[in-house]
Amino acid sequence: MARPQHNDWSSGLFACFNDCEVCCLTTVCPCITFGRSAEIVSRGERTCCAAGVMCVLLGFFAHCHCLYSCCYRGKMRDSFHLPEDPCCDCCVHALCLQCALCQEYRHLKSLGYKPSLGWLGNNQHVPPKHNPPMRR
Repeated sequence: MARPQHNDWSSGLFACFNDCEVCCLTTVCPCITFGRSAEIVSRGERTCCAAGVMCVLLGFFAHCHCLYSCCYRGKMRDSFHLPEDPCCDCCVHALCLQCALCQEYRHLKSLGYKPSLGWLGNNQHVPPKHNPPMRR
C-alpha cells in the first residue's frame, strides 16, 4: 500500500506575524493556543481546558510541557499528512514552542477550522456517520 503524499504546512515555522492575534495570544498565554489546537487535533477527546491545564502543570512542576505538546504536533502531522519539518517534533517544541504553536494554529485555520470554537463548534468538518442499513 502506498504511503500518502505529504502536504506542506500552510506557513513557515517562523511566520508568526502572519497572524498577529494568534502571535500575541501565544506570547501571553501559550496554554490557550495549545489547548485550542489540541482539542481540534484530538477530535474533541481532549478539551481545550484539559489540554491547557495539563500543559501548564507539566511546565510548572516538571518543566517538560514540550514533551506533551510535541505529541499533539505528531498527531496533527499524521492526521493531515504534514512533513516533520524543519526537524523532529520534540526539537521544534523544545526550541521554538511559541513558533510551533502559532504554526499549528495557523494551519488549522487555513484548513477552515476555527480553533477558538472548539471541536463541537467545528463539527461541519466531521464526516457524517454512516449508519448501516436496517435488516429485516
